Amino acid sequence: MLFKLALSGFKNKFKDYLVLLLGLVMSISIFYMFETLAMNDAFIKENSMISAVMFIFQIGSVLLAIITIAYCLYANSFLFSLRQKEFGMYMTLGAKKSKISLLMFIETVVIGLLSLIIGILIGIVLSRVVGEALMGQLDFESTTYQPFYLPSMLVTIIFFAILFLLSAGANLIQLSKVTVLELVHGESKAEHILLRKKNIVIQAILSLILLIIGYASMIYIEKTQYIGIVVALITITAGTYLFFSTFLPLFVQKLREKQLRHSKKINSFTYAQLSFRIGHLSRVLATVAMLIALGMGAIAVGFAFKNNGPLTAESFYPYDTQIPAQTKEESKLLQQAGVKEIADYHYKITADKIYFNGAELKAQPPLVVQTNKERKENKQVRLTTQPNVEDTNWYTFMREMIPPNILDQQQITILSGEAYQQMDADETVVTFTRLNDFMGNLDTLKKVEKIENDRHKGEANYYSSSKYSTYDNYNSFASGTVFMGFFLGFAFLTMMASSLMFKILTGATSDIRRYEMLQKIGVRRELLVKSIYKEMFFIFLFPGVVGFIHVAIGMKMFSFLLMEPYYRFYVPVTLFLVIYIIYYFITVSLYKGIVLNKKHA
Repeated sequence: MLFKLALSGFKNKFKDYLVLLLGLVMSISIFYMFETLAMNDAFIKENSMISAVMFIFQIGSVLLAIITIAYCLYANSFLFSLRQKEFGMYMTLGAKKSKISLLMFIETVVIGLLSLIIGILIGIVLSRVVGEALMGQLDFESTTYQPFYLPSMLVTIIFFAILFLLSAGANLIQLSKVTVLELVHGESKAEHILLRKKNIVIQAILSLILLIIGYASMIYIEKTQYIGIVVALITITAGTYLFFSTFLPLFVQKLREKQLRHSKKINSFTYAQLSFRIGHLSRVLATVAMLIALGMGAIAVGFAFKNNGPLTAESFYPYDTQIPAQTKEESKLLQQAGVKEIADYHYKITADKIYFNGAELKAQPPLVVQTNKERKENKQVRLTTQPNVEDTNWYTFMREMIPPNILDQQQITILSGEAYQQMDADETVVTFTRLNDFMGNLDTLKKVEKIENDRHKGEANYYSSSKYSTYDNYNSFASGTVFMGFFLGFAFLTMMASSLMFKILTGATSDIRRYEMLQKIGVRRELLVKSIYKEMFFIFLFPGVVGFIHVAIGMKMFSFLLMEPYYRFYVPVTLFLVIYIIYYFITVSLYKGIVLNKKHA
């Protein structure tokens, strides 16, 4: 009997449960994917760069787990409020709280099992797609990677089983605290907020202070370091909730007062709708703003790491290749790629000194990377001054041409052209090359890199420090951040949309009568539709703007890791806007379908 009632309740509230189900399925599938990529031991051992990337996915799993716990508990509280009248009626007819508790437990288990099965199936597909894409980015093939991975499946099942039990427990505690009368009349309670001027002013000032402290902690992260991250997390979260609980009700109240004075069409009804449920709405929108910040921020950071790859390589290497005793094969490959600049620099080695040709250095002024400590930036400059060992830029340029094991024993000396020619010693030539397009010739540079590695194979002290190898290593790490950022961001944005839909759709049932009354007294359907679009626009606008501000300032926190944290920042912002607008229209469509009776159209 209880199982039938649970299924009946599930069917009756299918649309509401579907929103929860979508959020859980997305979370489970991405969590499983992260764990599969992070726990495949054989896969990790096949490539040295994979281990660093897998660590990123493990971090992603932890972040996703934290947000999922909050989301699941939050969503379940909404579903409880949605069913409380039904539970109250059961108890009025004689059902005991223990039976209602068992009914709720069965519903939670059904939703949990359904979301776990679907989520893991989708997660296996995601693991296959993302695993292959990641291997493509890192340019290697694996014979041991398993998208269907039992250890990650067990971790996923155990984590979410515990989470569902916690959710069920939270609902049972909530049920034990309310009376039958409160359950029956739960939906009829208006969500008013009492605005006391003194309290509003104090809370508003406190919210701004907390936000400023949080923003400052992120902007000056190099000084605040780890404590700054903790401070920012606490103050920005608290500041956001206080900001929405004070400024949002005040803003809506002012808009409503303005409409009452200058009433136009049914705008006063629109703002009355907002004002009617502003109490709980402010808390929901604060939660949504934080999820938007996390979602957009995850995508933005992932793209920033990827986009900063070329900038990082350029900041350390003005030349695309620097090859001692360059072979004909390497020269041919580079010439085919398109050479922008090429220069040969010679040096001779004796037992105690390394000699450079001063005339050659002066005739071919090299490019070097110069660091501006005040602006914390690197830029390429041409050395036009007289070659001098005492000059840091000249010394660094010459030092980087010489193998480390040699430089430890000899001293660098600059000779005139004639003196250099007369010096009798072994000579080495280093060829510096700049291509027309570094990023467009990665395949060519990869071939040159392989030739160099093969030439020095077996040398104990040899390691590649070329521009290409630096970019390749960075790109391997960045590939992991892109995948993690995109999927974390997508998961957060899905939870954000679910949270917003929960609040809007749970209040939609009580709004039906108001819209029916307006239609019966002659208000055209077109005006009601416009009112809904406007109301939803404000609901989506506030958290969207605040969330964007959090991300725009928060990206500054990565300035000590990235050359340009805002490089192509418009890409993740545009992606977020597209997703956010789609959710806006879906929410409006669902809400219209509930509150507008089609027979009055």
